[in-house]
Amino acid sequence: MAILLATAPGAPGVLAAVHAPGAAGKDSAVVSAGASAARAATVDIRPVREEAEDNLETDLAHESRAAVVMDYATGRVLFEKDAHEKLPMASITKVMTLLLVAEAIDGGRLRFSDRVKASEYAASMGGSQIFLEPGETMTVEDLIKGIAVASANDACVALAEHLSGSEENFVRQMNRRAHELGMDDTHFVNCNGLPEPDHYSSAHDIAIMSRELLKHEWITKYTSVYSDYLRKDTEHPFWLVNTNKLVRFYPGVDGLKTGYTAEAKYCLSATAKKDGFRVIAVVMGAPKPSVRNREVSELLNWTFSHYTSKVLYKAGQTVGTVHVLHGVPDTIPVVTGDTVGVIHKRAEHPQFQTQIQLSELGAPVKPGQVVGELKVLDGEDVVASCRLLAGQGARRAGLLDTVGRTLRGLVTFGH
Repeated sequence: MAILLATAPGAPGVLAAVHAPGAAGKDSAVVSAGASAARAATVDIRPVREEAEDNLETDLAHESRAAVVMDYATGRVLFEKDAHEKLPMASITKVMTLLLVAEAIDGGRLRFSDRVKASEYAASMGGSQIFLEPGETMTVEDLIKGIAVASANDACVALAEHLSGSEENFVRQMNRRAHELGMDDTHFVNCNGLPEPDHYSSAHDIAIMSRELLKHEWITKYTSVYSDYLRKDTEHPFWLVNTNKLVRFYPGVDGLKTGYTAEAKYCLSATAKKDGFRVIAVVMGAPKPSVRNREVSELLNWTFSHYTSKVLYKAGQTVGTVHVLHGVPDTIPVVTGDTVGVIHKRAEHPQFQTQIQLSELGAPVKPGQVVGELKVLDGEDVVASCRLLAGQGARRAGLLDTVGRTLRGLVTFGH
């Protein structure tokens, strides 16, 4: 096993490549073969769950039933109030709907320009809507806009049916994704948050899925819009106004999702970014929209005044190269399996180091196979970590590949 230390990005000596002493190939790190192939297909990265700061020094979110502040870069909880209480979440449900849509887009299974046909069932949704007509077609992008800005229930169902055939199938995927993310306090019954028994979540779980959605950075292009139009070039343009008023009135807020039903009261998962420091603030069960907005604003003010944070590595970022024994190609990139960041109080100035642990790797290698671990240390304390993955696959070299390499080696030696 090779253990490598480097100064964390942002400090002198940014880690640009990984080199393991004794590795085959001077620009490669030796990465594990042995990290079990059975585990390799699944990457189970969960936000760091640490004890929140002592809440006795604050009087935050006292009118809301539950609240959480989470650092985006690390997933660390900075403030919590009844964070794991299972509560109705109303339209905040749509965060998970948007997450599955975003994953389909970034996975190449869906395009913004694809046209979606609304079924009678989708058009029948009540509550917040963009008044889809049965048989009407609209682009994926416009439906996303309708959900992100106007909290459109009909748009959610139209996209769910387009992706999964039925809302029921889509909801199964929602619950499966929630389980993968470690959202143990959550159960979905529909894709839009209309009142249903056994449809609930917690402030903590909402923060988790909000963080996951924000990894698709383009989403804030839509969640930050205060007003816009759908059907612009028709006789009946439809004006959208964001249900999250903080995108207009709190500097740095660029999302994420509001919610209201008589049972859930007023809920909000908000995100704001200041000097590169992104925060997620969730409140549930506020008695009035003005209280919801005030308490989220107070949570954001408190967080930005006490902490600072930065992303060191984005999910999927290349941190080095790996030699693959008997592999074609014989060198592949190593990438991070999740976002890696650090957070500290403003008065502190810690010195972070990156530690990468790798072991030998032999062909064949599957894309996404677990090949090691990256840790960020403050002294001897691990403050962040993630699995390292194979950035691409490598097949086992055949006879012709081996002969070719031998001949190239002879030619190189002759020169």
